[in-house]
Amino acid sequence: MNDEMLLERIVLDPAVMTGKPVIRGTRLSVDFILNLFAHGATTQEILDEYDGLTPDDIRACFLFATNTMRDTSFVPLDLALR
Repeated sequence: MNDEMLLERIVLDPAVMTGKPVIRGTRLSVDFILNLFAHGATTQEILDEYDGLTPDDIRACFLFATNTMRDTSFVPLDLALR
């Protein structure tokens, strides 16, 4: 699946989760999914917990985050943690 097709899985709608990027058809935000990984969840655990979620949805979250970070300025880590 190409990048464009993956990114179509992520939507921003002011009426859903106050406009946060979410997986299409869900109220699962990109940052929520990434935070699950940051706290040790596995792909399989996430897929088991959220019916209808697919591996491509998870890949779309990572791609969205990667593209978002690509368009930001570098902030030294010690400043970002303050």
